[in-house]
Amino acid sequence: MSFIIVLAALALLMLVAYRGYSVILFAPVCALLAVLFTDPSYVLPMFSGIFMEKMVGFVKLYFPVFMLGAVFGKLIELSGYSQAIVSAVIRVLGRERAMLSIVMVCAILTYGGVSLFVVVFAVYPFAAEMFRQSDIPKRLIPGTIALGAFTFTMDSLPGSPQIQNIIPTTFFKTDTWAAPWLGVIGSVFILIVGLSYLSWRRRQAAAAGEGYGTGHHNEPATVALDRLPHPLLALLPLVLVGVLNKVFTLAIPKVFGASFTANLPGHPLVVDVSKLVAIWAVEGALLAGILVVLAFAWRRVIAHLADGSRAAISGALLASMNTASEYGFGGVIAALPGFLVVSDALKSVPNPLLNEAVTVTALAGITGSASGGMSIALAAMADSFIQAAQAAHIPMEVLHRVASMASGGMDTLPHNGAVITLLAVTGLTHRVSYRDIFAITLIKTAAVFVVIAAFLLTGIY
Repeated sequence: MSFIIVLAALALLMLVAYRGYSVILFAPVCALLAVLFTDPSYVLPMFSGIFMEKMVGFVKLYFPVFMLGAVFGKLIELSGYSQAIVSAVIRVLGRERAMLSIVMVCAILTYGGVSLFVVVFAVYPFAAEMFRQSDIPKRLIPGTIALGAFTFTMDSLPGSPQIQNIIPTTFFKTDTWAAPWLGVIGSVFILIVGLSYLSWRRRQAAAAGEGYGTGHHNEPATVALDRLPHPLLALLPLVLVGVLNKVFTLAIPKVFGASFTANLPGHPLVVDVSKLVAIWAVEGALLAGILVVLAFAWRRVIAHLADGSRAAISGALLASMNTASEYGFGGVIAALPGFLVVSDALKSVPNPLLNEAVTVTALAGITGSASGGMSIALAAMADSFIQAAQAAHIPMEVLHRVASMASGGMDTLPHNGAVITLLAVTGLTHRVSYRDIFAITLIKTAAVFVVIAAFLLTGIY
């Protein structure tokens, strides 16, 4: 019965997310319903003592990353830098390689620190124009953008400043560059197989005589490419974020040590720096990127800076609170007797890496959130993952990379917020375009197990 209660809470959260209801509201409702059916006297204590503590702790750690990332992405958009990068990639690769061009643009933007939600809005007008000129069915645009923005640059490539690559650092005391070779192997697998799949779908459509189509919704206006910034200038802040992320990752421990202590009057301050290095490094790099965009594109962005920054911060608040609510939900569920049944069953998977991958990707799929599912899994089971990995002599860096990639596995099920946003922006429906998004989901899920196999066979990481 305790297991059924936990399962029902997870199913209810997935259902309300799929129906479009706010996770911020329903994550505590689902969690506390599970507590109510377990022991009614625990409802209020667990709400204040576990749910709120976990939620607030998540916001304290990660909200600055969400906020700085959103502001940076908005400035890249307002400055015209994203348009400049898109047009430059198109010139280099050619319009006949429309799918590859869009995938590479999305990859450059997300790996440079731009939020994937911002990437969807910035790239779609160019994708629609390129697909129209190349007579590629519009229904393939969501799958193409998903491959570029929601996969290897989000959680596989080492050093990615996306939140899915940052969350594991606080649990395993690693940095965002953890297991670089495994990350590259996974990225190459996703890119090659994903592009092969999309090319096959394009050939199928061409053989059937299907082109871009007519009567589509939310068609963008023709993109104006005149008076854009130079592409090298547009790339500068993105490259700077990546370089400074690595520089700060190396420099912060040397400056502060593993722990920092300050004897402030009436309030002694002790900070475990080892858990915060990756977060501080990304925050510093994003802040530097923001300052560089403002320095070089002040005239372009100043007219819309107030509205743009307000919209970016609103989006960051919503995204961080959604994930924080799911984190609190996970903390409550992990404290219930029924979760012991789940964790004991997962522990029966003999290999700790397989155990972690299955757990994280399953919870990411259930919650429809890569960061939310990973937060739930690691909050509940990180200690057991670490113990099992140490017993098997598996480095923490490998645990980090597997957790990060697994979070970006089954997260893009139909109720995922990024998927819903992508389809809304492109004016398409699940029925028309979700098949290709799901294929990309299967490919990136398979990549996790390819990476695990690579490590087990060669020991490389």
